[in-house]
Amino acid sequence: MTADKPYLTGHYTPVTDETTATDLTVEGTLPPELTGRLLRNGHNPKPGVTPTHWFKGSGMVHGIRLREGRAEWYRNRWVKTPALEGAPYMTDRGPDLSASTAGTHVIEHGGRLLALCESNFPFELTPELETVGAHDFGGKLRTAMTAHPKEDPRTGELHFFGSSPFPPFLTYYVSDAKGEIIHSAEIPGATASLKHDFAITRRHVVFIEGNVTFDPTEHSGIPYGWSDQQLSRIGIMPRGEHGAQNIRWFSIEPGNMLHVSNAYEDGQGRIVLEGPTVDREGFQLSWNWWIGAPGRGTEPNARSYTRRWVVDMAAGTVDEQIIDDLAVEFPTLNEDYLGAENRYQYAISFPDEKGFGGYGVVKYDRTTGARRIHQVGDARLPSEAVFVPAAGATNEDDGYLLTVVSDLKQDASQLLVLDASGLDRIATVHLPRRVPAGIHGSWITDDSLAGAGN
Repeated sequence: MTADKPYLTGHYTPVTDETTATDLTVEGTLPPELTGRLLRNGHNPKPGVTPTHWFKGSGMVHGIRLREGRAEWYRNRWVKTPALEGAPYMTDRGPDLSASTAGTHVIEHGGRLLALCESNFPFELTPELETVGAHDFGGKLRTAMTAHPKEDPRTGELHFFGSSPFPPFLTYYVSDAKGEIIHSAEIPGATASLKHDFAITRRHVVFIEGNVTFDPTEHSGIPYGWSDQQLSRIGIMPRGEHGAQNIRWFSIEPGNMLHVSNAYEDGQGRIVLEGPTVDREGFQLSWNWWIGAPGRGTEPNARSYTRRWVVDMAAGTVDEQIIDDLAVEFPTLNEDYLGAENRYQYAISFPDEKGFGGYGVVKYDRTTGARRIHQVGDARLPSEAVFVPAAGATNEDDGYLLTVVSDLKQDASQLLVLDASGLDRIATVHLPRRVPAGIHGSWITDDSLAGAGN
């Protein structure tokens, strides 16, 4: 059974235990401003458990502690939710929002570390990655929480949503910088379409509804599927207390986007949105990989190409185009530019649906159209590249990209520190084990965890 599940083999083979290692070997020189933690989440079912879907695997967070040029520790911990011990999501009383895999993302907000999965409450962790418990923002979170909240770099506010296959389909929240929910609203006009990610700009919130929607006939444990009857749309909502009642929906070409690169208002007041998307065939190839069905691509994301939408709200039009022919996923940027016009974006490149091409860390220059790739080598898969600004940075790409590489030939992993400007390798941290390919992660500074221990 396990051999038939691509998410339990190769780069995705789960580890079987929790471990801690200290005083890690470093090649090169770690920049001293890299003082904090790189945390990365992913699905890692316990030994003997074969989930029916990649996303059903229990969450495990891997952490690497850097301090002033040293790599102090590596540790990995399962997020100890009721689901880890087999508790069901559906109960006699309805969904148990604490029965979470908590395996999609891990962030910091208001001094708390939160492991996220879009169908449940977040789970709080200690700085040493031990589980504290479900976090519902003092009872003000009444729905599940997206795994892709957006922190406004100017205000520190956290914008997020809860999506459901049943009404209310979409609920929007804002938490202040201290971690208190200060606003929530049900979004009119939303549907049961799967909403995995979204965007904020300086003045708007941008929701994306693709062709993937609730499908009660899908029995993989994730009841969603492609529907030609489900319209693809972009919802543009003004930020602020009364924004929900003024949302506008714009039709777009069929497709599905999992992850947003960025969005912003351009000089003409139009909304520009970018991110990797798949067409119908690409979704089916990807879905079949996620559930281990025949007719799948060689990678978890197939035919995933970066698309740009330009929404002219005055004219009521949307211009859209595929802007790159490289198969990529996990887009990132210097988050100081989140919601504003950015010049540089990063992503991870994958082989195409037939297995051609390689893995690498990609840098896009949106001004010149240039694309640069740092090839990581044969049988080596990098994780999502997290941007960390350099001390005294003056340019947008003054900083570092942190990525954890799974190396099948050596049965090992390393943390690579790349110069975000030229993608040259600055340092390598050797980890005590091969870290399975995961989903999303964050760089957490010591300052953001002040008072929570270090």
